[in-house]
Amino acid sequence: MAPSSPSSSVQQAKEALGSRLREIRKDSGMTARALAAAAGWHESKTSRIENGRTPPSDADIRVWTRLCDAEDQTADLIATVRGIEGMYVEWRRLERGGLRQVQQSVLPLFERTRRFRFYQSWVIPGLLQTPDYTRAVLNTVVALRDAPDDVDAAVAVRMERQRVLRSGHQGFAMLVEEWVLRTVIGDARIMSGQLGHLIAVASQPSVSLGVIPMGTERGNAWPAESFSLFDDVRASVELVSANLTVTQPREVAEYVRTFKELSSIAVYGANARKLITAAIDALG
Repeated sequence: MAPSSPSSSVQQAKEALGSRLREIRKDSGMTARALAAAAGWHESKTSRIENGRTPPSDADIRVWTRLCDAEDQTADLIATVRGIEGMYVEWRRLERGGLRQVQQSVLPLFERTRRFRFYQSWVIPGLLQTPDYTRAVLNTVVALRDAPDDVDAAVAVRMERQRVLRSGHQGFAMLVEEWVLRTVIGDARIMSGQLGHLIAVASQPSVSLGVIPMGTERGNAWPAESFSLFDDVRASVELVSANLTVTQPREVAEYVRTFKELSSIAVYGANARKLITAAIDALG
């Protein structure tokens, strides 16, 4: 079964923060009405914050903790608010400073992660892409989202990032749907080169490549949005309009379980190579 929807993940985080603020208020002995009166805002605002309907600002948190005699929790609560704000980030906002900057921003995460798990239902995973394929993908991003056109610089950064495949102390489990192999990105020449590269890189000892064949009985392993797992501490989810970062352990565990279920219906080794070769042959 697929993880809960991205929008529900963000909402659950807001509700958890609201519950925490409610507990702080109750521990102080204040009613919601008294807190609102002391803060100088409408009573409904307190209710909206505690029920996760209205996100508190940094100033709201400072007022709340001061009135509830919990100022020792101010910094942690503000960090939580900002973390929720960063969970769901629109691609247009991420790409405002250029595609190269987006590629560079994840380098520290890739360098410190030891176990990578990627599931792709859209395109070939970035770490396994050729320069031409990456360029074709990013050119589409520029066209569709009106992002700054620094594609060549972004391609160079992504190719440099692939050095983690040769680190010797990191492991990579990759899953792709067969239709990803059949989806022509760029043109037939680019796609053929990409699929040939996929066969080559999958032979590296640090890389496990699984392909989920079309027509496979899915069971509990339903197709999902593309996502990446970094160790067992973070999931990054690719949506059409935004990127979702998940760090709540219970939710990360849902993605870990989903990856395991998808892995169970994939084929590997010679059987995966047959599917890739068939996709190359289909290009003519």
